[in-house]
Amino acid sequence: MAEESIPPVRHISYLRQAKDLAMGIHPLSKYVPPLLLIADAFLTSLIIYKVSYTEIDWKAYMEQIAQYEDGERDYTKIKGGTGPLVYPAAHVYIYCILYRVTDQGRNILLAQRIFGVLYLATLAVVMACYRRAKAPLYIFPMLVMSKRLHSIFVLRLFNDCFAVFFLWVAIYMFQRRIWTLGGISYSLGVGVKMSLLLSLPAVGVILFLGRGLQGSLKQVYLMAQLQLVLAFPFLPENPMGYLNRAFEFSRVFLFKWTVNWRFLREETFLSKEFSYLLLVGHASTLLLFITTRWLRPAEKPWTELLGNVLKFQEPCGQMQHAVSIRISPNYILTTILTANAIGMVFARSLHYQFYAYIALATPFLLWRSGMHPIFQYGLWAAQEWAWNVYPSTDVSSKVVVGVLAVTVARMWWGTRTDFVNPKGEGAASKKLT
Repeated sequence: MAEESIPPVRHISYLRQAKDLAMGIHPLSKYVPPLLLIADAFLTSLIIYKVSYTEIDWKAYMEQIAQYEDGERDYTKIKGGTGPLVYPAAHVYIYCILYRVTDQGRNILLAQRIFGVLYLATLAVVMACYRRAKAPLYIFPMLVMSKRLHSIFVLRLFNDCFAVFFLWVAIYMFQRRIWTLGGISYSLGVGVKMSLLLSLPAVGVILFLGRGLQGSLKQVYLMAQLQLVLAFPFLPENPMGYLNRAFEFSRVFLFKWTVNWRFLREETFLSKEFSYLLLVGHASTLLLFITTRWLRPAEKPWTELLGNVLKFQEPCGQMQHAVSIRISPNYILTTILTANAIGMVFARSLHYQFYAYIALATPFLLWRSGMHPIFQYGLWAAQEWAWNVYPSTDVSSKVVVGVLAVTVARMWWGTRTDFVNPKGEGAASKKLT
């Protein structure tokens, strides 16, 4: 009889070990991210050599860089096959290096290999951020299974790849509390593409709580200085031209390229009323999260914090050090990725390359939302399907917007108990570690 009971016991033991491995608490858990990274390296190499490269913006990038190499410094005069140069100066410097390394952009295979390395480096940093936030390993496979994400990096060579890399490096540095390097990396990302400004409110709150008023202002000043240094070669020629092109907030997008609002009528998509509605929705949702979620570590009403700031006082007073300790790796990752998701929900128009900002954030956000793993993978699969439909359709765009909206709504609900004090306790009961 004793021998007959061994198989069930072993079965239970194996299940427990499998669960521990999935949750990241098994002794072998530390080997899972490197193995996934190695497997993805082989997959990425296979894609580069077996799947045809698709020309979209690379040629235009190279045409614009050729004009820069010829001495043009007026941003309004730099143009390519797809239109004028509309990215900040860090984009120009990065693609200038690629221009020289790839024989003026003609060596596409070498460019793809470089972007393959960039993809794997980005993925490694993302996994490191997840691990520091103590995310479970069962969500990691979602990071390496995205068809669209591989395409964005090694088949399209978009500049968003560099912007995303700098964003995740910034997150990692903030998690390590290396604030200055984090600020520099974030500013470099903004210098590649202003899409990273969607995360700025979260970065501001993190610096505000983690460094205090004076420390956060120093970081903002440093980031602004870096933008000035990057832009300096172009400012003497046409400063307003540079600002208007590199940070063009009034740009009108073409309906035919939209991934998220295809289900609307074109007249509605192009209307000012719709853009104002999105702006109000974006600002309102950010304010909701800031006042009801992100400022909770301070354990003070937001009105009191604001009043202290207006008096040029440290908002948390003598509690600043205690508040700073609560700005954990999990809190930092949750806040920045949520801000980015909110921006994507209310984006005027999303193009396929914007999935680079979404794909690497979705697994963590779905986990933090508190949904069951089955629903996490279900929503991820629906989102992945929608972003691989080309051209976008009414159904695919509804799924894109729907998954993002559900993710943001669930994040607000899923973080409702973060830093809530149980009755009779004087410190935050749930510290995000």
